[in-house]
Amino acid sequence: MIITLKNILSNNSVPGILLAIAALLAMVIENSPLDYLYDALKDTPVVLQIGAFKIDKALLLWINDGLMAIFFLLVGLEIKREILEGHLSNRSQFMLPAFAAFGGILIPALVYTGINADNNVTLQGWAIPAATDIAFALGILMIMGDRIPSALKVSLVAIAIIDDLAAIVIIALFYTADTSMISLGLAGVGLLFVFMLNKKGVTNLGPYVVLGLIIWACVLKSGVHATLAGVALGLLIPLRAKDADGKSPLKVMEHALHPWVALGILPIFAFVNAGVSLEGVTLETLMHPITLGIMLGLFVGKQIGVMFFAGLAVLLRLSKLPEGVNWGQFYGMALLTGVGFTMSLFIGTLAFTDVEYASAVRLGVLSGSLLSAVAGTIVLLMTTKKVESSGK
Repeated sequence: MIITLKNILSNNSVPGILLAIAALLAMVIENSPLDYLYDALKDTPVVLQIGAFKIDKALLLWINDGLMAIFFLLVGLEIKREILEGHLSNRSQFMLPAFAAFGGILIPALVYTGINADNNVTLQGWAIPAATDIAFALGILMIMGDRIPSALKVSLVAIAIIDDLAAIVIIALFYTADTSMISLGLAGVGLLFVFMLNKKGVTNLGPYVVLGLIIWACVLKSGVHATLAGVALGLLIPLRAKDADGKSPLKVMEHALHPWVALGILPIFAFVNAGVSLEGVTLETLMHPITLGIMLGLFVGKQIGVMFFAGLAVLLRLSKLPEGVNWGQFYGMALLTGVGFTMSLFIGTLAFTDVEYASAVRLGVLSGSLLSAVAGTIVLLMTTKKVESSGK
């Protein structure tokens, strides 16, 4: 069999593998004599100025505020499609992942809060372990191939999508700086124009992109986190209207963005955010309230929350396990929701702007995600049987 670049890029496990490679590379460089180059790269100033309008940020912030806005645009597109015509479009399909996602957000937050309740500063990171990295978690499932029921993969995607939606709300409500009402008002006007384009049935994506850039700049200057502009724009892209080729603008944009996000933006984000120095790391370091709260929130809180609330939904007869999936397999999937990585690191950058806490956040996210990935993989391998190929 000839393996082509197209075959590789179409493999759903590749994004997760690239994320792992990017994170590992960042860790290796940060703990090598080249660490100064890694730090200098992140701190490289990048300036965009048009007349009096100026954005002056370090490269790290351009990635976290700019490239991640594109990621959240894709999230907005996926959420809208799933709610209107996908796996979240009817009640029976929605209830199980909704309950599971709610538990997977609530219990990790409670675990973190319980560990950090006596410190108002570290308590700000309560939402860090509430996130699931869909690319990483789904990538692990995909690596195991056909032995994993497709319904289990759908369940993970649905839970992660609801999880992402909740993370967006959390960021908007709890991790937004002082706001400039003028900039926010201009962003609102831009969104109104996008809404009007949608209602008028405009299917050309050009005007949406131009207005999206303007909205992003306004939101960035407003003090509200700029990634929310991506979500808002995604939710306003037409889904059911058809362009000249009979295609949905939302699906066209989603299809175009997906490889760039999965194979480019997320690995870049992981590379610049995952580098943590292990110099001087001891048992005491791992017991830091932030590190311990995130690690236990992801590894312990996620699995308990997802399993308990999913079981509650089934017990109340609001839903049932997906066809062909047993509780053992569902538990393995629940463990994988503790792979927070990208989203957890991202929320960590919002919760703690002081570099004093950066290493504790990264160490907690990496250790909690690694424990969840290993344990989830082991459980899934134990609870599923390998599908024998019929070919020779």
